[in-house]
Amino acid sequence: MLTPRTPALFRRLDLLEWTLCHRLAVAVAAAPLPLSLLRLASRLGDWPAWAALIALQPLLHGPLGWRLTLHFSLTALVAVALYRLIKTRLCRERPSISFRVIPCREPPRDRYSFPSGHTLHAVLFTLLSAATQPWLLLVVAPLALLIAASRVGLGLHYLSDVLGGALLGLGIGLLSLHWLPALP
Repeated sequence: MLTPRTPALFRRLDLLEWTLCHRLAVAVAAAPLPLSLLRLASRLGDWPAWAALIALQPLLHGPLGWRLTLHFSLTALVAVALYRLIKTRLCRERPSISFRVIPCREPPRDRYSFPSGHTLHAVLFTLLSAATQPWLLLVVAPLALLIAASRVGLGLHYLSDVLGGALLGLGIGLLSLHWLPALP
């Protein structure tokens, strides 16, 4: 089976970013506590944190919470579909695949790295939380930053993958706010 070629822009970015990604991944690997923290953040960013946030909406907002649960869920599904479409078309290899000296500290879900889906969802749900329950930002915003950092620190993504995921999450989130149910 043939796979699409990696765009020339990614090849150039890979060469610019690999040294920094290598240094960060090696530094994280040398410190057990940050490594454990980044692994935990990465696992929470797989789905548990966002599934919990979606499930909490009826408890946080009463009857309106069910509409928010539906809205958050549909927004997340659109984000996953767009993310998968982009990722499978651009086919940027993960740093640890392109540069064997970059250690990968968690098993990747797939071969390709752009954009970071974990970061996309972290930014998306941070934005939705800011619009619906701003007090939750005390938990959600630091978690989102930790999730984004974990992707590079664990050797799974380049910085530009994380930036691309963040921008995509921001864009989807801002569009989603247009259809957000009105809060009392």
